[in-house]
Amino acid sequence: MLVRMDLARIIIREQADSQIIVLKERDGDRHFPILIGLNEAIAIDRRIRGAQPPRPLTHDLMAKIIEGLDGELEKVVLTDLRDHTFYATLVIRRNGDVISVDSRPSDAIALGVANDTAIYVEEHVLRAVCSPDEADPQD
Repeated sequence: MLVRMDLARIIIREQADSQIIVLKERDGDRHFPILIGLNEAIAIDRRIRGAQPPRPLTHDLMAKIIEGLDGELEKVVLTDLRDHTFYATLVIRRNGDVISVDSRPSDAIALGVANDTAIYVEEHVLRAVCSPDEADPQD
């Protein structure tokens, strides 16, 4: 089962190796952090703010490729958690067909946030990162 999530927070600490985004369940209390790189965190922040660089950056290029191929990013799905690593899929609709593309969650979210693309997490992933008794992520 897919659970709809929202990007609740971006924490950018330029002196740290890892940045943090927090996803929160849209119709519930569960939430969890994902560690991402600085470039991806800045890309997500920039795309949320609608800041346009003079030349397309990587996620802008990815969006233009999808658009140029008459596709539409339908949703981002966090599909798995293995060895403390999240896995995601871009779900692209093109001419009635659905194309799934393997992606890092940070890249998928950076691509999707500019167009308010829906973010989903598989229920088994949420169970793995959220304790059963409370909505706080496990340590």
